[in-house]
Amino acid sequence: MQNINEIEELIKLISKLPGLGPKSAKRIVLKLMNDRDQLIKPLASVLAQIYKNVSRCKNCGSLKSTLVGCDNCENSKKKFDKICVVEDIADQWSIESSNIYQGYFHILGGTISSAGNRKEDLLIDSLVERVEKDKIEEVILATSATIEGQTTAYYIQESLKNSKVKITKLAQGLPVGGEIENLDDGTLISAFKNRSNLISNSD
Repeated sequence: MQNINEIEELIKLISKLPGLGPKSAKRIVLKLMNDRDQLIKPLASVLAQIYKNVSRCKNCGSLKSTLVGCDNCENSKKKFDKICVVEDIADQWSIESSNIYQGYFHILGGTISSAGNRKEDLLIDSLVERVEKDKIEEVILATSATIEGQTTAYYIQESLKNSKVKITKLAQGLPVGGEIENLDDGTLISAFKNRSNLISNSD
């Protein structure tokens, strides 16, 4: 009975992952049990290492390792003059896979009013600090086209109004209500290439 309870608990945990329900979770658990030496042991080891060593960077919001630091904002060999601001890490990964953008990322950790988030809950203050410290010339607002995303973008724009940075936002191809992580590469490329200027404080 103990083994059954353990399996049921694993099914419940896996079913909480995005895009997975109880049926999918059961199929995954059966696959794990059938290939326990090839899957369960290495998976358990990797998860333990991730839990121990990987966390969100308090400066830029990206994932960092305690072993090598944060490649996005601390240890990057290339010095960029642009920061792309996104809502979450999934958005960062989507943009990186499109190969349309070369620069730093800043992951807010959500939007204002989403899931009870307040302005203080997001990494907006650290964004302002990075712009000044790293001599950033352009901030690209790549928040979603939802009301919350646009509200957050407006607040960021207001937070940077005293800086000398150019502020742009993604343009054509970004549908109203669309979320960055759900866009295909072609749409992302169009949105980046045709981004519009919101304000420039360089004058």
